[in-house]
Amino acid sequence: MDVILTAHTEATIERIREHRVVLVPQDTTTLDYIADLADLMTEEELDLVNNQDDHPIGLLLHDTLAFTEEGTPLGVLDAQCWARDPQEKGKRYRRKALPLEQKESMRWLRSFRKAAEVQKLCPETMLVVIGDREADIYELFLEASQAPEGPKLLVRAEKSRNRKVDQAFLWDVMRKQKVAGRLQIHIPRRGSHKARGAWVDVRFAEMRLNPPKHCQPAPSASIWAVYIVEGAPKAGVSPIEWMLLTTAEVRTLQDARKRVKWYSAGWGIEVYHRTLESGCQIRYRQLETADRLETCLGMDMVVAWRIYYLRMLGREKAELPCTTFFKDIEWKVLWGLVKKTPGPPPKPPTIRQALHLLAAFGGYFGRELDSYLGTRGLWRGLTQLYVGSRMYAILTKQDYPQPFQTGP
Repeated sequence: MDVILTAHTEATIERIREHRVVLVPQDTTTLDYIADLADLMTEEELDLVNNQDDHPIGLLLHDTLAFTEEGTPLGVLDAQCWARDPQEKGKRYRRKALPLEQKESMRWLRSFRKAAEVQKLCPETMLVVIGDREADIYELFLEASQAPEGPKLLVRAEKSRNRKVDQAFLWDVMRKQKVAGRLQIHIPRRGSHKARGAWVDVRFAEMRLNPPKHCQPAPSASIWAVYIVEGAPKAGVSPIEWMLLTTAEVRTLQDARKRVKWYSAGWGIEVYHRTLESGCQIRYRQLETADRLETCLGMDMVVAWRIYYLRMLGREKAELPCTTFFKDIEWKVLWGLVKKTPGPPPKPPTIRQALHLLAAFGGYFGRELDSYLGTRGLWRGLTQLYVGSRMYAILTKQDYPQPFQTGP
């Protein structure tokens, strides 16, 4: 997987250099493989990843992506994939006695260090590493605060961590801060909860975070806290309450609003995971070992990024020529296969037109009842386009390197 992703990551870094600020969310997802395939997989390599009745088996994937501030995905920067060792079952009950290096939590620091390497290669761009409440790890804040030239860190705090500031509970300290202003945020749909808008009060302050007992005698970490609370949500709706901790300065209300916007944009990694799982249909991969699944996963991750990126281009820059995304041979093959004509048009179609061609290639008919350009149809279209373009290049004696060898 690492070999396959190397060229893609190098191309991602080139795209990062074109922006002043790039958001780098990291997250963990479970890749379940359906029970019908269990007999094809070795349990020495694939452990049970949850306790559901159907006992799915699979892998854990912790990935790090790059996004523009507007939410356009630029590519994958890091991917860690593993199966839990059955012999270590129950380790979470003794996790406080283990050093961080022996915990799965170490994945957050590894990804941050990868972002730090990329930051050195992109000195004109500010990288902002974003994590959810699982990333509320003191060692992560300490490392980020001690490297001002490195990437910034933005994490939503976990209340149960009982973070202290001068021996006072962090939440109590922030509730006493003056409300600096209000902000409307968009809460995306999650499970049975519908998407909605919410007005929140905004407070912010600079402080030094005390180390927890297991980290002492470590020094305190210098951070800024942005605390937002929803005043009066609708009946039956849980109010929004976020404590965002960051090493990016928050001097004004505008800065605080920007940090909230950054955190919200980090949800794009969940859209990417849905594209990877449902669009690329990874749960149906019939490859006997974890090593083979990881190799295939590396290719699927690139395809999932291309689908997500292409959909965002179709929304934001639909009238650009399709050569912005497709190689010359690709759009010509796509046109010929869908339109059933040997000759390409005088000029390349737009991104929007190419999107519809690609979706049609993957089985989208454009009927009123069809969903609009689903990720599954785009995945099928891209997969077939790679094969078609390769075959066309062979027949016409043209050079068409495999996308995974050159990096999209």
